[in-house]
Amino acid sequence: MVEYSFSLVTFEYFLLILIRISSFIFAAPFFGMTNVPARVKISMACFISIIVFTFKPESLVEYAGIFSYTLLVLKEGITGLLIGFAANICNSIILFAGTMIDTHLGLSMAMEYDPVSRAQVSISSNFYQYVLLLLLVVSDMHHYILRALVDSFELIPVGGSVFQWNYLMTGMVNFVGDLFSIGFRITLPVFACIMILNAVLGIMAKLSPQMNMFAIGMQLKIIVGLFILLFTIFLLPMVADYIFTEMKVMIVYMIKGMYAGE
Repeated sequence: MVEYSFSLVTFEYFLLILIRISSFIFAAPFFGMTNVPARVKISMACFISIIVFTFKPESLVEYAGIFSYTLLVLKEGITGLLIGFAANICNSIILFAGTMIDTHLGLSMAMEYDPVSRAQVSISSNFYQYVLLLLLVVSDMHHYILRALVDSFELIPVGGSVFQWNYLMTGMVNFVGDLFSIGFRITLPVFACIMILNAVLGIMAKLSPQMNMFAIGMQLKIIVGLFILLFTIFLLPMVADYIFTEMKVMIVYMIKGMYAGE
């Protein structure tokens, strides 16, 4: 017969682990998508929490009463949300690049609702985002994100989060710089070709004033832009590597920003 004792203190400790993991799954990419059923998210959070609770030695969590425990719940919830947010915010790079591309192609007015980001996004942004999610699964990046969450219990024990807001703000400022840098790199092929096309159309407008270059230019921009997107589609795995590298950097920034040893 298997004998296992489970006290109220142990259950409260398990709840803190469950809250951090549930908050992470709610905010993380791929795991927190709106088209994933809520039962699947809840089951995944409980399953991972049981594994972490089983293999991680129980640490001492001190709290005086219900208000102190409530503060611990809030700290664990914020910790999980920040780790998931650090991974999810990197999707804004591909959304920014897709919006810039559609602006140059003249498709920026054709917006559609994206259930993943819960916002109106452009056509190219939506396409690139789903390709990025597929590459995230193929490259096992979702396993890396999950391992980072589990490893966070080693650096940040339950109830031991120390929020260093200056360090977290520095990480966000660096991310904004990387967002524009990587986003403009992705947009550069389309931007260069459309700029050359605009120059050619300007020369033709001077040579043949009777031609309506505005009517011709709209169709040419779309045709040339779609051709460039098709021609550069093999570069998407390289683009995904840049974004996944930034995702790893942001996760490390967030975990270090809540690590008492920093």
